[in-house]
Amino acid sequence: MAGINAFNEIDMRVGRILRAETNERARKPAYKLWIDFGPLGVKTSSAQLTALYQPQDLIDRLVIAAVNLGTRRIAGFSSEVLVLGLPDAAGRVVLLQPEREVPLGGRVY
Repeated sequence: MAGINAFNEIDMRVGRILRAETNERARKPAYKLWIDFGPLGVKTSSAQLTALYQPQDLIDRLVIAAVNLGTRRIAGFSSEVLVLGLPDAAGRVVLLQPEREVPLGGRVY
């Protein structure tokens, strides 16, 4: 069983999606996202959210993302953070998000 220290190693923060567009080069349908994390700045992410979300529906949405997992190159796009979600009954990704407005960059604990 992982202890609290393992949980604390993952830095999860709240951000607001500023921009979303289809990643045409991705093998699996995905969006390129630009997310404002307040004091941490704007970070990018490649996210497989196309089953339930349209790009225009993602703009201004608050999301939770792991921000300290390193940068990966996905279909020619630099993905700096991992946006978190969970599957619905059909296996489609549903975004994790705060239930009300909170300051950008706030840490999940």
